[in-house]
Amino acid sequence: MDLKQMQKEIWKNKLEKGFNTTNVEKEFCLLYGEVAEAFEAYRKKKDDLNEELADVAIYLMSLSEMLGYDLADEIQKKISKNAKRVYKKVDGVYIRVSD
Repeated sequence: MDLKQMQKEIWKNKLEKGFNTTNVEKEFCLLYGEVAEAFEAYRKKKDDLNEELADVAIYLMSLSEMLGYDLADEIQKKISKNAKRVYKKVDGVYIRVSD
């Protein structure tokens, strides 16, 4: 299953289960919570880090669908944009010098 299909399946599941499909602010908060859970699993070396990362991806795809974005297309565009950027290392930190 590709990312576009996953996004649609995740949305379908939300509709079928009666999960949030209208409150964008709530969805951002839930996404933030999942990122925090993933970090906690990483920090504590828990065995379920993979599931927490999957939850982050699920909430991100759901939010993208809610807002009308095809996340797969947006990721592809961003990858192309990032590939063209030029960075310079200054005092051990990479700084973008051009797009």
